[in-house]
Amino acid sequence: MLVNMKELLADAEKGDYAVGSFSVANMEMVLGVIKAAEELNAPVILQIAEVRLKQSPLEIIGPLMVAAAKSARVPVAVHFDHGKTMEKISQALEIGFTSVMFDGSHLPLDENIEMTKKVIEKAKQYGAAVEAEIGCVGGSEDGSEDIAINCTRPEDAVRFEKETGVDALAIAIGNAHGNYKSTPKLRFDILSEVDSLTETPLVLHGGTGITPEDFVRCSKTGIKKINIATATFDKVESTVRKCYNENRINGYYDLQGAEVEGAYQNAKTHILIFGTDNKA
Repeated sequence: MLVNMKELLADAEKGDYAVGSFSVANMEMVLGVIKAAEELNAPVILQIAEVRLKQSPLEIIGPLMVAAAKSARVPVAVHFDHGKTMEKISQALEIGFTSVMFDGSHLPLDENIEMTKKVIEKAKQYGAAVEAEIGCVGGSEDGSEDIAINCTRPEDAVRFEKETGVDALAIAIGNAHGNYKSTPKLRFDILSEVDSLTETPLVLHGGTGITPEDFVRCSKTGIKKINIATATFDKVESTVRKCYNENRINGYYDLQGAEVEGAYQNAKTHILIFGTDNKA
């Protein structure tokens, strides 16, 4: 069933776990994530980032994501990730996404706050939740930039929460988008401080390559939404490659099945780590 992300994060707060937010690029990935969620009786979030729309146009992938959520046997929120423009954020809301993110992390804090408030006003008209980001998560969603990590200042998080009332807040604690070049060293001191000073559910971007132990520690320290993008795409590609190498693809529908399987295995792995199984 299609639900608001705010509900899922509130339940995660009470249950002391994190909800996986899985980036998708086509129908096969959507089917794989939903299959894992239904099998494990887990709530999930389907998401797509604005930077990915040149490969997966929002007017095509968006209705598909919403339809999949509505027909699922478990709660599914549909989220527009890293929204940069009001035009695309508005389009996602119009399509029926139940949450949107405005990424103003590159802006001065005052400007980020003002723009986030405008997005919140817009989202209210649709009953949708809003996520924002402060501090700079390293890398970039499409791997085109090598953005330096700039950890979130706890006092900025306090001010941001107070002035915007945002529903979810992504913070930078040494995490980065894409594949890590070395094992990430997360700043749990910053996470603990932000968690103790704020009440807003926190979000971890750049989940690929973080250890299961660190994921669990994050979920117990205020992180209630964990984004998984690169791991999804990598697992789908490697599953397809493996099937070709083992001569298990004898036509298009075998290829399609391999893509679904890759997304399913990746979602299943992360749902179990995050502790979201049997929480639907």
